[in-house]
Amino acid sequence: MSEGISALFLKFLKFGLVGFTGLIIDFGVTFLAKERLRWNKYVANSLGFILASINNYILNRLWTFHSRDPEIGWQFSKFLLVAVAGLILNNLIIYLLTEKGKLNFYFSKFIAIVLVFIWNFLLNYLYTFTR
Repeated sequence: MSEGISALFLKFLKFGLVGFTGLIIDFGVTFLAKERLRWNKYVANSLGFILASINNYILNRLWTFHSRDPEIGWQFSKFLLVAVAGLILNNLIIYLLTEKGKLNFYFSKFIAIVLVFIWNFLLNYLYTFTR
């Protein structure tokens, strides 16, 4: 874990690019399942979240963090735990900023995305992909 700032910053950028691919998968699958297949919106949303999480885990494991941990199931469980905690944190931040702080929903969502992105990166760097 004692790597230079430039190596850490590169991981941070890669993590962001991987997250963007996950965003495309999440929205794409959710739209397809909800609008085209007429599935329940929560089922469609859950499928999008799950497939994006699998994509993000695989790409981050191989490309961002170059993990060789043989405990893939355990590592994926940790990754999902961080992702679900990030989702809860995202909703909490949005709630606090919109309901208590009276800020615009989309401005609050933007702040939540930035904060949770940092949260997700740090926890995955320090917890999920350590070895």
